[in-house]
Amino acid sequence: MLLRRRAVDKLGEFEASGWLFTDEALQQATAAPVAVHRAARLAATGRVVHDATCSIGTELAALRRARVDALGSDIDPVRLAMAAHNVGGGLCRADALRPITRDAVIVVDPARRSGGRRRFSPDDYQPGLGHLIDTYRDRDFVVKCAPGIDFEQLARMGFDGEIGVTSYRGSVREACLWSAGLAEPGVRRRASVLDRDEHLTDNEPDDCGVRPAGRWIVDPDGAVVRAGLVRHYGARHGLWQLDPDIAYLSGDELPANVRGFEVLERLDFDERRLRQALAALDCGALEILVRGLQVDPDALRRRLRVRGTRALSVVITRLGAGPAARATAYVCQASR
Repeated sequence: MLLRRRAVDKLGEFEASGWLFTDEALQQATAAPVAVHRAARLAATGRVVHDATCSIGTELAALRRARVDALGSDIDPVRLAMAAHNVGGGLCRADALRPITRDAVIVVDPARRSGGRRRFSPDDYQPGLGHLIDTYRDRDFVVKCAPGIDFEQLARMGFDGEIGVTSYRGSVREACLWSAGLAEPGVRRRASVLDRDEHLTDNEPDDCGVRPAGRWIVDPDGAVVRAGLVRHYGARHGLWQLDPDIAYLSGDELPANVRGFEVLERLDFDERRLRQALAALDCGALEILVRGLQVDPDALRRRLRVRGTRALSVVITRLGAGPAARATAYVCQASR
């Protein structure tokens, strides 16, 4: 029953209550909103799509819902049988590294888990990412990857398309490779924040300055940070950076529907001084955010021993570089 509840939470948009799956297959499956987002973009191409690692059928369900002419294949006969039950026909057994279609856009989601454990190296994906790129180098393709993949490693593999990073429910879910033929002209990186339906690319202005903190500090969504689009996000929303190498942004107004941290006090980071500041503000529940410094938020929270009644946040970061660098703490009130 627990597995079934997890499936409804992850795949609810597909009315998956009657689907067949295993624990590992469900872990590997794309969350429905992420798959729907990708399917909408593929639908706009007007092309036939071949999901060459269809597994239990999540991507196929999204594609067919978007009225895309889509077929699926998988090398695993058990998962293929589950997909046939879940999404119907148009399926066959095939190895993703042995193409069986000619003009279709290829979608591949290589396995990044085995025995419940994650595979972090692209060489350990099944099939391996380098082999996939080589196999479909002359084709239009879309490949799902782990969000932490090394972008420079992709360049060394010869990938020259667009890297899209997607978040959902506040968590970065995936990086997706779009071959050059499917990429938007001039775009090499994209961030999609599905909770806010916000999409940002490196083809937008990035004239974001560096200034001391204003009224608000903003911790950009993980997809924006991972895609390297913090300056672009700041330029879009009239924000500025606290430091050119740190992802925190600041502004006097908070972007709509974005959680921010209203600055109450700024001080050089020192645990004794921070404890005194928090006590003076009657802090009893503390959220700690850290960038640019080796600070364990949980351990620091225990050492600060807050005892008051007020919920506050502390943003701790490094400002400056080299001998001029200084650790700084901002005591804040979260907007929500």
